[in-house]
Amino acid sequence: MPMPSAPSPWWRYAVIYQVYPRSWADADGDGLGDLPGITSRLPHLVELGVDAVWISPFYPSPQRDAGYDVADYRDVDPRFGTLDDFDALIERAHALGLKVIVDLVPNHSSSDHPWFQEALAAAPGSPERARYIFRDGRGPGGDSPPNNWRSKFGGSAWTRITEADGSPGQWYLHLFDESQPDFDWSHAEVRSEFEDILRFWLDRGVDGFRIDVAHGMVKTEGFPDAPDDYDLAVDPTASQPMWDQPAVHDIFRSWRRLVDTYDGDRLLCAEAWVRPDEALARYVRPDECHHSFNFGYLMTPWRAADQRESITRSLEAVRSVGAVQTWVLSNHDVVRHATRLAVPQTTTSVIPGIGPDDPQPDAELGLRRARAATALMLALPGAAYLYQGEELGLPEATTLPPDVRQDPTFWRSDDGDVGRDGCRVPVPWEADRPAFGFNETGATWLPQPAVYGQLSVDRQRGVPDSTFELYRSLLALRRDRGLGRGELSWLGGFGTDVVAFAVVAGGTTTTVLANLGDTPLALPSQLDVLVTSGPARRDLLPDTTVWLDGDLSGTGGISSRA
Repeated sequence: MPMPSAPSPWWRYAVIYQVYPRSWADADGDGLGDLPGITSRLPHLVELGVDAVWISPFYPSPQRDAGYDVADYRDVDPRFGTLDDFDALIERAHALGLKVIVDLVPNHSSSDHPWFQEALAAAPGSPERARYIFRDGRGPGGDSPPNNWRSKFGGSAWTRITEADGSPGQWYLHLFDESQPDFDWSHAEVRSEFEDILRFWLDRGVDGFRIDVAHGMVKTEGFPDAPDDYDLAVDPTASQPMWDQPAVHDIFRSWRRLVDTYDGDRLLCAEAWVRPDEALARYVRPDECHHSFNFGYLMTPWRAADQRESITRSLEAVRSVGAVQTWVLSNHDVVRHATRLAVPQTTTSVIPGIGPDDPQPDAELGLRRARAATALMLALPGAAYLYQGEELGLPEATTLPPDVRQDPTFWRSDDGDVGRDGCRVPVPWEADRPAFGFNETGATWLPQPAVYGQLSVDRQRGVPDSTFELYRSLLALRRDRGLGRGELSWLGGFGTDVVAFAVVAGGTTTTVLANLGDTPLALPSQLDVLVTSGPARRDLLPDTTVWLDGDLSGTGGISSRA
């Protein structure tokens, strides 16, 4: 008699929901979200039907980059609460059946971090400076940066310091804001420190970590100039000396060994903006991370041929290393897909932030496509991540005036990029309450567009055609039909503008059709509709996805099991 197979780890087919603490719920009314606010709204995630919550940084920080500039990795910023509040959040989440993932920011610290302050006070060549990347400048007097690298937020990636005696000094590297100096990961003390930080939060009960800038922690030895035509933002490949260097994988192998000593299948998820798909798959080899966001998929234009090609490549790449694919459409760094998909679809759907002086996207078109894209994504084998508010169909806040913006991308940009504040506006919960229920005072760190009131949770709960109820239906069916653990096969015969596939899981077949064309598509009469992203009809309207119960003849093409 065969032995029963071991249950799969929880993360393998999970749907994980990102909470951006500043903007989800504010318990004390100061206009900034906090940990008690998150705890109070956790039942929303249970109602929605996700498996886990990922919480963006809440550590002590000067907040020059919304908490991704960490001054203390083992505490909670008083603006967000206390360690006791964090422990209460963990306890409540686990009682509700939710896993908790926290953000880890290992590429750089805040310039307020004690280590960096010690480095500034120490001499060139000192042990204190060796934890970071300090170098002498080029040219007469060392007046030019050590190389031509640029910050992801605009401007040079190097800032010169003034030495303790008042003389012009060395330069330090910051791939992001000048307040975010990069660690030197060749230093044993840096590696030891972060292993201790991992243990600190694992011992408090966290179920895993999302690793910020996972592809940038190791730089090419010698810090050579990048190619003259390199683009730090859109070409994060190993051809650039600051990205995706082989030695970064040694770090993740050591972390995997560490987290595997804890029970409960703890998760490592890499934020690795790399390409091609084969390079991304290296981050999820059996002895490294468990997830790595599929940003190539996120950037895929809303065109059927592009979608099919991206999904095919993605599944083949992770199959080669025995991993699952990790799908995502929105997060705190990109224009929300309810807005992004409304702009003209060119070679990539990642676009700069949108401001009040820019052409305004078609909100109706964007929401229709976003709902269809989500229905397509949640049918795919593997794991998926959702960003707070997307279940409400929230659009990007595109009319924020300059005087309220806080993203350093906006302040450092020399090409007019208005930054990422538009996707970070506080979530609306109740239409007729102050700040749409974000708090009791009406204060918000970023102003909420008026349309957010119409999209609040209480205006959508129980409304059959609402985006919130669509997400609930998709997530419930995804779980009931085992779509995350299924096998995908492409279907032919529906035309070039349709993405058509079947997912077989546990003897159940779900047929998925997404119409990305301009004309309606007649639905197969022999299959019942399970859920549709648009109006329930016997023809599939443009920019609409449907899940059907059962299979069709003529399957073929690739087959990829998660």
